[in-house]
Amino acid sequence: MRNATDESSGDARIRMPAGRLNMRKSGQDERLGTHRQGAWTFEFDKMEARVAAVRIRTEALAEGLPAHQHPQGQLAMVLRGTVTCEVPGALWMAPLHGGLWIPGGVPHSLRVSAEGNVCFLFVEDAAAAMPQTCCSLSVSPLLRELILYLAALPEGAQREPQALRLHAVLLDQLARMPTEAMHLPVSEEPRLRRLIDALMRDPADRTTAAQWASRLAMSERTLTRLVQLETGMSFGRWSQRLRLIVALQWLTSGLSVQQVAHGLGYDSVSAFIAMFRKAMGQPPARYLARRR
Repeated sequence: MRNATDESSGDARIRMPAGRLNMRKSGQDERLGTHRQGAWTFEFDKMEARVAAVRIRTEALAEGLPAHQHPQGQLAMVLRGTVTCEVPGALWMAPLHGGLWIPGGVPHSLRVSAEGNVCFLFVEDAAAAMPQTCCSLSVSPLLRELILYLAALPEGAQREPQALRLHAVLLDQLARMPTEAMHLPVSEEPRLRRLIDALMRDPADRTTAAQWASRLAMSERTLTRLVQLETGMSFGRWSQRLRLIVALQWLTSGLSVQQVAHGLGYDSVSAFIAMFRKAMGQPPARYLARRR
């Protein structure tokens, strides 16, 4: 790993558009734009140890890394802001103060929100007994501090005896973390992709299934069957799941319950809270309190 960082903090700062953040195999190139003249580079065929970590900060604009894959598993740990990840068939959100696990070999794209603060942890495939599918993870205070410490180490320090001992503790803790499946099934079917992209841009859009069917030049029955076939959900349940995921992003980014309810097009705050409680088993305030 090579890291162009703020030496006082050990953080790589992602900006646009002059420098580059690279995630690649030797001879390949997957990049995330940055204003820095230097660049953080992760060459996944040259890892010094079983784990590697880097800390990333975005500034005024959200940043995205296009679809790529690597043999290592990856944990995106969110310290501030949000991280969304699209893998074949699903859109995932990393919870604030938690993490998103992406198994090795899974094609994925990543998006870090503006003013984000994120750690990426890369783990050799055989190093820990981790899930073979994407999942959200709780991150204990101990695991969080271990990842932050490793992310701040200078190049070449990952193989020192102290770091190797910490790797063992980190991998043990990582495998013990509780998981949950908070994701949105998505589809590459062209007509559904138009619908998905439109609702992601404007989750307050309350266009009905019949109106969407008309826009997409199909019958309502065909649309509802297509949504069920491609996502495993009814149109109503799928659109509610999308709004729930967006709500979680906004709430953990610091927006109030009132702002989120209004932004998602709910007629009242109580209607939003009722939806949230039904889906998550607790009201938004309690959910956020448990995440802090």
